Amino acid sequence: MTQPKHRYLIEVFWSDEDGGYMAIAPDLPGCNAFGDTPTEAIQEMEDAVASWLQAWVSLGRSLPVPTAMPQQAA
Repeated sequence: MTQPKHRYLIEVFWSDEDGGYMAIAPDLPGCNAFGDTPTEAIQEMEDAVASWLQAWVSLGRSLPVPTAMPQQAA
């Protein structure tokens, strides 16, 4: 898949219910991924975001505007 033009915020957290790390993209409803480690969850999420964006566009919808991400200290 092609790289998305936009960067979307990804949140990663531990899920007791699932016994692993969940990654979600708040700007992309229903887009989430799972991993045994935070890194794995992010890697899986990259594929999930690309698939979500492709499906969204195929439905004729405009891409959601990414939420402003907090600036990191230099």
